[in-house]
Amino acid sequence: MADVRVPSTSGNVALYPWFKFCQSLLFWQAVWFLYFQQSLSPGAAIALYAVYDISVTVLEVPSGYASDRLGRRKTLIAATLAGVLGSLLIALGDSFAAFAVGQFFVGSASALASGTDSALLYESLEAEGRAEEVEAQETRALQFSLIGFALSAVIGGAIALVSLGATFVAAAVAMGAGTLIASRFAEPPKKRGLGGGGQWDAMRTALRLPVLRWIFALSVLMYGFSHLPFVFGQPFILSALSQVGLAGEAPLVSGAVTAVMMGLSTVASIHAMRLRGMLGLPAILLLAFGMQILLITVLALTQSWLAIAVLFLRIVPDALSHPFKMGRIQPLLENTARATYVSFQSLCGKLVFAGSLFAASVSTTDVAAMPYDDIRAVLIWYIIAGVLGWMVLALTARRAGVEATS
Repeated sequence: MADVRVPSTSGNVALYPWFKFCQSLLFWQAVWFLYFQQSLSPGAAIALYAVYDISVTVLEVPSGYASDRLGRRKTLIAATLAGVLGSLLIALGDSFAAFAVGQFFVGSASALASGTDSALLYESLEAEGRAEEVEAQETRALQFSLIGFALSAVIGGAIALVSLGATFVAAAVAMGAGTLIASRFAEPPKKRGLGGGGQWDAMRTALRLPVLRWIFALSVLMYGFSHLPFVFGQPFILSALSQVGLAGEAPLVSGAVTAVMMGLSTVASIHAMRLRGMLGLPAILLLAFGMQILLITVLALTQSWLAIAVLFLRIVPDALSHPFKMGRIQPLLENTARATYVSFQSLCGKLVFAGSLFAASVSTTDVAAMPYDDIRAVLIWYIIAGVLGWMVLALTARRAGVEATS
């Protein structure tokens, strides 16, 4: 049987944005809660989200370890196949158990791809002698992802008006296309870095570098502040829809809101490389984090439509930071631990954010709908922590050597 993989890693670079595009075609993203609520209670629907979140968290580091041991291509194929299986199980399921198994596989798909996708891109560029292109290529891939999210949000919302379950079938088809693309990747060559030891030796070596510790801390903080609007922004949107009588069009409206959010982020990513060149790496990363803090501040100050308009900007800081964070850390990591490191960084972000939410939940009142005064009180503590974190990062950026000198 003929080998269907591209003969060199140069093909990986060309295929990678399309792989990210297929990964992002989550047609169910705007209606998953409504779909589960058709067959189950709202409490069960929330529990199913927890199944997904726990699956990603538990498998985050083991999947990175597997990627570094087994290879990027195999891991990405496994990720997309898990996405196909999980989406189909949810589409065809009619019980909590079936949905939970599907959510586990969807979470597994996310965990398996985390860190592995960026590692494949960088190692392919490195093999072709094009490692200096990593920021530009990460930015291009991010644009494809954002376009995929935006399109699938709108199309998924329209599909949901006919059938909520069909959105998961459409996502399975998209993941199937991702599997075909992943099967055509060539495995990048293995190349040891400075440490020369195993995976955990390489991890310890990486964490001794001040610049990696700085970006690690920034990434953990930005993960939480990126997800805060997702958690606390829902009351604003729900209230606004009720006031204008659009509750019956919730799937389509929700999809449209997500599409606008991703569209604005795509525009930001188009200008990100030029802005990075003008400001330098530390400044653009601090700018992105500062935007997140400012967004949360607006939510804490007003319940008006201004807050909803600001929510459209939620992903812009990621567009202005993610490619450059990955571009800075990838050359400093060894191939034997590259995906493990990125997965560990992601895991820490999830755990710190989850811990902070648990602490915040203790201080809120026990009522069905969270009062705005409670939301404001919680967000104020996040704002204080964010400002302090931003100041520490700003004061230590030069000493950490965030801006590469070579």
